[in-house]
Amino acid sequence: MDNPVVVETRGGTRIVRLNRPAALNAVNAHLRRAFTAAMDAAQHDPGVAAIVVTGTGDRAFCAGQDIEEAAGLATERAVACWLTGMRDLYQSVRDIEKPTVVAFNGLAAGAGMQIGLAADLRVGFPEMRFGQPEVKAGLASIVGTWFLAQYVGAGVNAEMSLSGELITGERAHGLGLLTRLVPQAAVLDTALVEAARLAAMPATAYRLTKRRLREITQPGFDAAYRAGIAAQREAYAAGDPQRAMAAFLARRRRKPD
Repeated sequence: MDNPVVVETRGGTRIVRLNRPAALNAVNAHLRRAFTAAMDAAQHDPGVAAIVVTGTGDRAFCAGQDIEEAAGLATERAVACWLTGMRDLYQSVRDIEKPTVVAFNGLAAGAGMQIGLAADLRVGFPEMRFGQPEVKAGLASIVGTWFLAQYVGAGVNAEMSLSGELITGERAHGLGLLTRLVPQAAVLDTALVEAARLAAMPATAYRLTKRRLREITQPGFDAAYRAGIAAQREAYAAGDPQRAMAAFLARRRRKPD
């Protein structure tokens, strides 16, 4: 689609929708730029009291990094530029000082999980899949591991980050990764209700509390990103992502339409 991110406003809540359903709303350069701009616009629009982030379709909120794009990263400079763009995307969520709720309409993997964990609240459904599959694509799980560490203990973090296996929405809710668990058809409406509830809080107190939470965690986020850039440079130099992604794309091309 021409617009990788579409927005609408309902009663003071800005809905920011990832809009690449044919690619399971995977993140590429076009989506990164559009999403970051949409979040910045929502932050600075006085008519927006809260933000809900969701995806187009019923299969995926976001399947993570676009494999077609990631497979083509061949140089250290390309890897650094890609990761800088991803950092800006996550930071655009962290920087929002208004209530921000993610409505997981489907799969949330890799970048999809991390966008959600950067927000205030997360609404999902029992059958959805959620997790950090980077190692399966030959990528080190660094920034995602940091995000998980804000919510779960070391054992669960190691299980998810080292295996790359996805968990159900039901288990994610039990671990505290999802705030609300509802039927899939009710996810967006529930997220809108939660956003309105938070928007009714005293605005200055809410903004200052969010700012303090960001200040507390920002050094860790920055350190994780520095480590992530170094790790992915090493992974690409070893050829692991290129081999894993080439195999994935070959399997996908062999699948019948």
